[in-house]
Amino acid sequence: MVDRKDISAAIKAALEAAPERKFPESVEIAFNLKNVDLSIPKNRVDEEIQLPKGRGRTPKVAVFAGGELAVKARSVADLVVMPEQIEELAGDKRKARKVANDVQFFVAEAPLMPTIGRTLGTVLGPRGKMPRPIPPAADPAGLVNALKNTVRVRSRDRRTFHTPIGVRTMSVDDLTDNAALVIDRVTKKLERGTFNIASIYVKTTMGPAHEVKVV
Repeated sequence: MVDRKDISAAIKAALEAAPERKFPESVEIAFNLKNVDLSIPKNRVDEEIQLPKGRGRTPKVAVFAGGELAVKARSVADLVVMPEQIEELAGDKRKARKVANDVQFFVAEAPLMPTIGRTLGTVLGPRGKMPRPIPPAADPAGLVNALKNTVRVRSRDRRTFHTPIGVRTMSVDDLTDNAALVIDRVTKKLERGTFNIASIYVKTTMGPAHEVKVV
């Protein structure tokens, strides 16, 4: 069990201990797991979580689409890749890796998914960034805007992993709301819940870590 008051206290301590920077540092939450075999894929944590108070910093979202869907996407997405540009992007490995690293989330017109898998799967797949498919007639605005408040919590085969929960200019209450949801989702994903959590820490990007009490 993780009490909201303990989450809030750890966040407050982390913010107070971190020196002021000339940029809004991210605030991150880190998990250390125990008694779980992460070599077995089904035991791994891989969750996309829409934060109730937002990320504080907007991640980039790219859309693979053509026709009307591409037109709609241009008003909400950071990057639109047309069907005829997919092969070109895949052929330039350096550019493909740069796009994969710079963009946090990808959305794709459903019929393009096989092509994307064949040409860009080796770049996007290992990063956990294969696109979310949407129908050609859909309006991408709702999904794209939701993703801009979303974080990916991914353990892979590592017992220690972390994810942002906001930026230090956000209030302690808002950061606590975000952290509480992330902790709840991770806990529910684990077979034994909090019994599989050795420790939880919060910190700013460059500040010291402060432990959240886990009972």
